Amino acid sequence: RNTVSSYNVKEMMSKKERLAPGHRMCAGCGATIGVRAVLRALHEEDHAVIANATGCLEVSSFMYPYSAWEDSYIHNAFENAGATLSGVETAYKALKKRGKLPKDENFKFIAFGGDGGTYDIGFQSLSGAMERGHDMVYVCYDNGAYMNTGIQRSSATPMFADTTTPTGKESVGKMQNRKDLASIIADHDVAYVGQSTFTLNFNDLHKKAEKAIYTEGASFLNIMTPCPRGWRYNTEDIMEICRLAVETCYWPMFEVDHGKWNLTYEPKKKLPIEDFLRAQGRFKHLFKPGNEHLIEEFQKEVDRRWENLLYKCDR
Repeated sequence: RNTVSSYNVKEMMSKKERLAPGHRMCAGCGATIGVRAVLRALHEEDHAVIANATGCLEVSSFMYPYSAWEDSYIHNAFENAGATLSGVETAYKALKKRGKLPKDENFKFIAFGGDGGTYDIGFQSLSGAMERGHDMVYVCYDNGAYMNTGIQRSSATPMFADTTTPTGKESVGKMQNRKDLASIIADHDVAYVGQSTFTLNFNDLHKKAEKAIYTEGASFLNIMTPCPRGWRYNTEDIMEICRLAVETCYWPMFEVDHGKWNLTYEPKKKLPIEDFLRAQGRFKHLFKPGNEHLIEEFQKEVDRRWENLLYKCDR
């Protein structure tokens, strides 16, 4: 089903970068870290076609005629990265079948989109591409809001987060729970779904990225990529933010490989959700006297989703 190699940290980290430095992403941004990690999973002899939905990543990495992308790159509108890349993948297969492309060249097809262009505006074309089973990978760099246009809430925004739905006397932030998009895409009966973020040696993310790229059929990766501007943390704290997200089970790391659910990391001791929330300015209002019940409500939702995931993984 796939050609995933055995994982070697030193070998993976020594690969040539496919996203050039000099782009205009913020210091401490998770999106470019996620992109570099995914592209590093490509085998060095393979080429890639990258589709990129409009968003922070696109406006900061591609300023015509300049590009930070070493592979073929297509800038898409917010809503159609999935549709565009599925069309390119179909054309590639047709040309290959007719013998109009070199036999010794191999291309992989990878789309990147933020949560606004994936969970919301681009969901229709993403769903179609996944349902049709195109041999491609869609990667969501999930920073939990429309960061490029001023930190508006998206359906990926967690409950009670302070966005342009401001907190104050009349509001405690976003009232709805975040959408569980990885589970929704898994229900499309795709070949592979992986959810990950940044761990100490990127082991989990690199393995899932290579699996997604080299598993035949449609694959989806959901990567939590913190945003210092919207989440309000110090740039050097990004790895700690990711660690707390995983250890509190706010952002569980799992995969769905041809319908089989696997938990790829389970904390030895599950931390309370306030450890994750306290590290970010967007949740500071939750720690004001009288708001204890909001943290309790947040914890209940995290626990409910964690128990549901354990059930799916037969744990």
